[in-house]
Amino acid sequence: MSTARLEVAATPSGPALLLRPWCPGDAAALVEAYRDAALRRWTSGVVEDEAGAARWIGEQARGWEEGRRFAFAVVESGPGTERVLGHVVLKFAEAPGASAAEVGYWTAAPARGRGVAPRALHALTDWAFAAFGGDGLTRLELLHQADNAASCRVAQKCGYALARLLPAAPPAFPLDGHVHVREYGQECAAVAR
Repeated sequence: MSTARLEVAATPSGPALLLRPWCPGDAAALVEAYRDAALRRWTSGVVEDEAGAARWIGEQARGWEEGRRFAFAVVESGPGTERVLGHVVLKFAEAPGASAAEVGYWTAAPARGRGVAPRALHALTDWAFAAFGGDGLTRLELLHQADNAASCRVAQKCGYALARLLPAAPPAFPLDGHVHVREYGQECAAVAR
């Protein structure tokens, strides 16, 4: 599949967003985002420096090439400016054609509380079902640590119902988790677009 660019209109409280594949020019912004302790707490990967950012961005590009992982930089889209605000991703355990896939996201510290995560996740969800529904995709799952109340709120705003608790599996997953599910055709709560 070729790469995609998704546009989300501005709202009274949030900027217009562009979801596009990560590119090498995003390395410095990625390093800056990962300096945030809260982001590091909720994500499994760590980006320490520009070399690490380049590797991470390369992994995202390979995901697109392999057709199994579709990662988008969430950027503020304005006249002559693009500022990285976050990340959303669609992940297939196998190649597309499976009935289920996983979504994930994070938001950079300066963008939190501005409606960026729910609007970006909503756009990714719509795109996933439109792009892969014909191949059999009918279910998206969203996983997060059980103590991440903000991720729970984002999931619920986007129509991902809490389906089950996921027991901790140390060392990779030291804490219990939540599994939220969105089925094709389900409506989401009102998300300011």
